Amino acid sequence: MSALPVLAVTGLLAEARIASGAGVVTVAGGGDPARLALLLQAAMDRGARAVISFGIAGGLEPGLVPGSVLLARAVHDGDLRTPTSAAWVARLAEALPGARLADLAGVDAAVAGAGDKAALHRRTGAAAVDMESHVAARLAALHGLPFAALRVVADPAERTLPPAALVGMRPDGTTDLGAVLRALGRAPRQLPGLIRTGLDAQAAFSALKASRRALAGLFDRDGARAAWAEPAGDTAFGHETGLGDEVRAG
Repeated sequence: MSALPVLAVTGLLAEARIASGAGVVTVAGGGDPARLALLLQAAMDRGARAVISFGIAGGLEPGLVPGSVLLARAVHDGDLRTPTSAAWVARLAEALPGARLADLAGVDAAVAGAGDKAALHRRTGAAAVDMESHVAARLAALHGLPFAALRVVADPAERTLPPAALVGMRPDGTTDLGAVLRALGRAPRQLPGLIRTGLDAQAAFSALKASRRALAGLFDRDGARAAWAEPAGDTAFGHETGLGDEVRAG
């Protein structure tokens, strides 16, 4: 009997492709947390060993540069703070000695402005923000599954994203270059900021790929039993959250 898979929750299909591998099922949210919850629930109904939120994120803490790797201690979902699985995060940290432990914030709408990022950081203390981790944390807790989040900073806290950067994701998590170009055509002065955003994303994806390679032994079928075997009492989180394609591999 094969081991149950790990569910890797992403926003972009590009992130899902990096996360995929033997023993992993990925669910790409595509920027719609409500639809992501439905997709993730369906994947959990088919069985899962653990859940990890995986991908890039927006920086909230000043000083974090593009490519900074974060492992979540907890995820903020409005006024709710959901801790991650301490045992699992410790194993991930051993494989990623350069990663930093920090809180993440999950939101239902993109946080693009430097002022809005600063306000969210003051309110939560989170180091970075994404649109999937709160959904994944919420459902993992509901199902009693170990949960972790690995996110890599793309845009730093002090940088405001240009509007064209916010329209480039299709519901299936793929990139809509046409929408980006149309937005750029309406406001050409965005071009320098858009180029800078692209370079930031390139650095983030490079670090994300390197992190995934470092975690290969924790994602494959043989390693999954040991990597996600939780000590008694560590599968529950306690509390103080694609549209998209599901990608099966192996």
